[in-house]
Amino acid sequence: MTKVTRARPTSPPDGGWGWMIVAGCFLVTICTRAVTRCISIFFVEFQTYFTQDYAQTAWIHSIVDCMTMLCAPLGSVVSNHLSCQVGIMLGGLLASTGLILSSFATSLKHLYLTLGVLTGLGFALSYSPAIAMIGKYFNRRKALAYGIAMSGSGIGTFILAPVVQILIEQFSWRGALLILGGFVLNLCVCGALMRPITLKEYQASQEPNHVCRTRKQDFKRASPCSTWTKKWVQACLCCSLQQEYSFLLMPDFVVLAVSILFMAYGCSPLFVYLVPYALSVGVSHQQAAFLMSILGVIDIVGNVTFGWLTDRRCLKNYRYVCYLFAVGLDGLCYLCLPMLQSLPLLVPFSCTFGYFDGAYVTLIPVVTAELVGTASLSSALGVVYFLHAVPYLVSPPISGWLVDTTGSYTAAFLLCGFSMIFSSVLLGFARLVKKMRKPQLRTLAKESDAKLQLWTNGSVAYSVANELDQKDRESVAIAVPGYNPT
Repeated sequence: MTKVTRARPTSPPDGGWGWMIVAGCFLVTICTRAVTRCISIFFVEFQTYFTQDYAQTAWIHSIVDCMTMLCAPLGSVVSNHLSCQVGIMLGGLLASTGLILSSFATSLKHLYLTLGVLTGLGFALSYSPAIAMIGKYFNRRKALAYGIAMSGSGIGTFILAPVVQILIEQFSWRGALLILGGFVLNLCVCGALMRPITLKEYQASQEPNHVCRTRKQDFKRASPCSTWTKKWVQACLCCSLQQEYSFLLMPDFVVLAVSILFMAYGCSPLFVYLVPYALSVGVSHQQAAFLMSILGVIDIVGNVTFGWLTDRRCLKNYRYVCYLFAVGLDGLCYLCLPMLQSLPLLVPFSCTFGYFDGAYVTLIPVVTAELVGTASLSSALGVVYFLHAVPYLVSPPISGWLVDTTGSYTAAFLLCGFSMIFSSVLLGFARLVKKMRKPQLRTLAKESDAKLQLWTNGSVAYSVANELDQKDRESVAIAVPGYNPT
């Protein structure tokens, strides 16, 4: 008999196999986000071949993005209850199948189903579990690790944009989709790299399992065999869901969630309409694809440099501010875009927008981890990416409708810009209000600390502590036994 050894809980290694996890996540972002961006290169081909307007053709890109984000919680569930490896490999098979079937499309509706729904579902099963794995392997250098991994989106766009254009010219759009279907199968290789790890922080998550076992024995003694199993399963589900999604009641997370809705609405249309807009102002097909490449390579610089900078001691406590700063500047870039109508002017725009796009994309999982903690990161990222779904679905068609109605891209770009600026302002206003309330909350925390002997379960301190920053929560945790500051 082979002796089975159980993995001991450990702290995030901040290196070692963690760098292989980063490499795997890097490839996942190439195969998912970069390929999604390159679908915009097919926009004119689809519009010409199927003789449809902007709004109808834009639904293809919208459905891919929507399914990727809408099904992100499903990817988290598969990762949490089976394994990250299974989720990513299954996603790779589904995404590849969708792209291959798309090469045989005879109508836009066919593309909606195969390239949109099926490929998007595969990307969803792969993307969020891979991103969450980095949070388990890194703590001190988390932002840098995320920056390197997320730069796959930019590097992939830089390489794939001209390659896809060449493939379309050589093999038509059908041949290009078929080749991309084979390329996306590399997600199965990425999944094999995702070695599971058990963290000390997850020890607290074993408490519901103990409760379930205790309740199972109680139900078995008190109920007939036909009913105790049902009651026990219901109790286990309640305990599990309550723990996994308790962060949904945190005020900070609610504000972040609302701001993400507006940010996601603004960021998606550019990757659909940059190439058509460039063509409309007289830029050639190759130069328009080159703009996407520039956007991608500068995106890399934003990923890595912002990740490295926000890991420095001087900025580590200001990641939240850096995030809203990057989102707001991307919104300002949108407002300037209608005035840029030549290649020499569009190149600086692609550089600026790409840099800050890479910056805030890197910080999304970092800011989320700071708000909810590592133990809930996988579920929280599933919710965060889920919130991208509806804006990603509706923003390109709405922008296309505005282009068809007005005959210009100005209204579409202005709406996207103001949406991103509002997202940034909302986060800044919420942080300002919280800072103004902090002295009052600290006073309440001290008063509750003085009266702890009257509330043995610490319920008052819990309610006050949950309104404080991480540093203040740790202070309350010293006074309140059993309180988890994360």
